[in-house]
Amino acid sequence: MSGGWNTIESDAGVFTYLLDNLGVKDVQFEELLSLDASSLAELYPVYGVIFLFKYPTDTPYRATDKPLDGTFDHEASENLFFAAQTIQNACGTQALLSVLLNKTDPSAGEAGFVDVGAMLGEFREFTMALPPEFRGEALSNSEQIRDVHNSFARSSPFVDETQRQADEGEDAFHFIAYTPVNGVLYELDGLQPAPISHGACGQGEFPEKVMEVLQRRVARYDAAEIRFNLLAMVRDLRARARELGDMDLLAREERKRNDWRFENALRRHNFVGFAGEVLKGAVGMKLGEGEGAYDKWVVQAKDKLKKRIEERKKGGGGGGDDVEMQG
Repeated sequence: MSGGWNTIESDAGVFTYLLDNLGVKDVQFEELLSLDASSLAELYPVYGVIFLFKYPTDTPYRATDKPLDGTFDHEASENLFFAAQTIQNACGTQALLSVLLNKTDPSAGEAGFVDVGAMLGEFREFTMALPPEFRGEALSNSEQIRDVHNSFARSSPFVDETQRQADEGEDAFHFIAYTPVNGVLYELDGLQPAPISHGACGQGEFPEKVMEVLQRRVARYDAAEIRFNLLAMVRDLRARARELGDMDLLAREERKRNDWRFENALRRHNFVGFAGEVLKGAVGMKLGEGEGAYDKWVVQAKDKLKKRIEERKKGGGGGGDDVEMQG
């Protein structure tokens, strides 16, 4: 790897297996297709949500005195994990960690505790003694977390994502996290100067209160803007199926996991080499027909194209510049 962080997709399968590879136990992501509190509540226990939205480029995004919604809680960083975002392309993993690393207290109950594993547990223990900006630097310098993150980036033989800059006019998107911590609903956005409090919130109140916040946020966009994505971090649904003895649900979840594994493998695979080998094989077959076969193949293709042009002219289809290339 070049040392940078590559972009990853906002996809439940990507984020679930990213969790698995980081060593997190019995947690998965589910995509929510609406801002309906009941659809989120059905997934209980819910640890938090990750929201993807279009990053505004026409107005300053980072607030200084007061956010557009809620209030800054500058003292909260002493008791919860909040890291300033110091690196590009890592906001998805940073939002994921903003939920996870605030769910490490075993006394917090079923909806408040996650086994984050040894690697992330050690990372949290080390960084909690640091201010938010240094926590962000610690994340940017974590080779283990970066390597797991980059393993879910799309393979591209043409573009180095670590060097790519957004083209002028190209839309940019950003991930942030919402999660209840110590009885308060927090918005954790590494581009803001502090955690944003949205008021008191118990674990059972989280679905309704976070949806109210998200509805207000979405309402600030033009009605034509629909490019949002919402992922819920929940307990592994297979565990629930086993506890309930629901074999149909378990089978569906296992199929979903298999689909996610296949899709993630496709994301990481570079198909350009495969396509090149297919073309080489096709040419080799023609060359194998004997001396001059390749030239004959080219002549035949030109003749077919010429014939199509003549047929279009006879049929009144216009000039030869309007040619529909068909295989």
